[in-house]
Amino acid sequence: MAITLHYEALAAAPVATDPFTHITVPHFVAEDDLRKLIAEMPPIGSGGSYPPEALRLAPDTAALVRELQGPRLKALIAEKLGLDLSDAPTMLTMRGRTREKDGRIHCDSDAKRVTVLLYLNPRTASWEAQDGCLRLLRGPDDMEDYAVEVPPIDGTLLVFPNGPTTWHGHRPYVGPRYTIQLNYMATSAKARYELRRHRLSALIKRLPLAG
Repeated sequence: MAITLHYEALAAAPVATDPFTHITVPHFVAEDDLRKLIAEMPPIGSGGSYPPEALRLAPDTAALVRELQGPRLKALIAEKLGLDLSDAPTMLTMRGRTREKDGRIHCDSDAKRVTVLLYLNPRTASWEAQDGCLRLLRGPDDMEDYAVEVPPIDGTLLVFPNGPTTWHGHRPYVGPRYTIQLNYMATSAKARYELRRHRLSALIKRLPLAG
């Protein structure tokens, strides 16, 4: 089982700097594969992040998870961002449902050197109304003060190195919203703790508990 990812599109994508360094790649997943993936997403009934080991993944989704954690994507992102990620552990989680409280303005933990988001949702009226569309923000106080808005659809890939001003969030949205989040982690004590917590979560979270 193999999933086709458009690495050439990522290689050609510009590295934007407003409001912070990021790369956006629409249609990173091949169209035929994307249709299958969207149809086969596990029915996650609760909010929060789930390690893939805690979910019953269809073969295509499992293949995608393996590919995303592989060396090709890491090497390409490292080259694009000018970072040495050779010793960076990976951490991958999946979300299937967004709650009212989700999407508040935040920066990711500094234990996460790079955040990679892959959106696996079809185009709907909700996204066209901007609800649930991720915004890259100029500051921590105003959701409307954004430079870039990324609809969570059509296999769009978003990559950014984390920092103290990488503010992002989205307007309130409640409902299905499938996202795979991959992080290249630091090697600090804080990062090791997050990785241990991630592994523990994989043991205690199981799909029946997700609703």
